[in-house]
Amino acid sequence: MSVTAFSHTGHKITTASLRDHKLRHEPITCLTAYDYSAARIVDEAGIEMVLVGDSLAQTVLGYENTLSVTMDEMLHHVKAVRRGVKNALLMADMPFASYQIDPLDAVRNAARFVKEAGAEVVKIEGGEKRVDLIRRIINAEIPVAGHIGLTPQSVNVVGGYKVQGKDLSGIEQIRRDADALDRAGVSCLFLEGVPREVASIITAEVGTPTIGIGAGPDCDGQVLVFHDILNLTFGHSAKFVRRYGDAATLITAAVQAFRADVKSHQYPSDEESYHLPKETKASLDSLLANPPTRYSSWQVLPTRKVNGNGDHIAAD
Repeated sequence: MSVTAFSHTGHKITTASLRDHKLRHEPITCLTAYDYSAARIVDEAGIEMVLVGDSLAQTVLGYENTLSVTMDEMLHHVKAVRRGVKNALLMADMPFASYQIDPLDAVRNAARFVKEAGAEVVKIEGGEKRVDLIRRIINAEIPVAGHIGLTPQSVNVVGGYKVQGKDLSGIEQIRRDADALDRAGVSCLFLEGVPREVASIITAEVGTPTIGIGAGPDCDGQVLVFHDILNLTFGHSAKFVRRYGDAATLITAAVQAFRADVKSHQYPSDEESYHLPKETKASLDSLLANPPTRYSSWQVLPTRKVNGNGDHIAAD
C-alpha cells in the first residue's frame, strides 16, 4: 500500500476555536471517520471536527443499531483515527452503557478515550438529566459535547428514530435541555432530528456552538456521516442526507475489473512483475539447461556389489 506524507497546511482546531467560529458566524464542518485513511482524507480537506461516532456500529461493524458497539470497539477506532488527524478537533462518542449506569465508571471511560485513544472531546447523549454527569467529566479536565433532540441510544425508549420537538411541550423540553447543557459548559451541542425553527431558536439562545444533523441550516455547524455522503451505506437514507459522491459504484466497478483481469490472466502483467538481475537469470538459465543428475524417491538407484574381500565391483 502506498503512503503519502502528511499535509500540514491549516491550523489546529480546539474547543476555543469552535466558539470563535460561532462569534464570527463562520459555519463549522464536521464529518465522521472510523479509520486512518478516512481520517486523513477528512482532516486534510479542512474539516474542523472529526467525530468517531457510535454510528460505526452500523456503517463499519454491521450491527443493527448503535446499542451494540462496545467501549473496546470504540477505542480501537478512535486510536486509528487519531493517527490520521492532525488539525481537526477529534471527538469520540461514548457508547451505550459506558456512562448511563455509574458516574464513576462514566468518568473512567471518558478518561480512557482521552488517555488511551487520543480523543480531545467526548460526546454524551441526553439533556437535563445528564448535567451532573457532564460536570463531573468536565471537572476531570475532559471536554464534553452534548447531544439532544433525537438521541439514537434512546431508540427503545422513544420507540424509533423520530423527529423531536414537534409540539409545544417537546419544544420547551429541548430548549430546557439546551440551556442546561450550555450552563454545564459543553464545548458544543449536537442537535439531531429537530425542526429547523426549533434549532434556530436554540442556536440563538445558547452561547455554545450548535452542530446540526437533520436540524436545518441555522445551526452554527453541520455534521454528516462519511459513509452517507459517499453512498457507502446500505438501506434507506434519512431526509437530511445529501450525497456528494458515489463511491459504492466506483468501488464496485474497480473490484469487478480486478476480478475480470485475474480470471482472464491479464493481471499481473510482465511490467507489474519483479524480475531477476541479468546475471542471476543467465546463471539460472544455464543451470536449467544442464541440470545435475538427481534421483526422485520413486526411482530405483543402481545397486553396488561387494566381493569377498569387501571391495565394490560394478553392478551387472
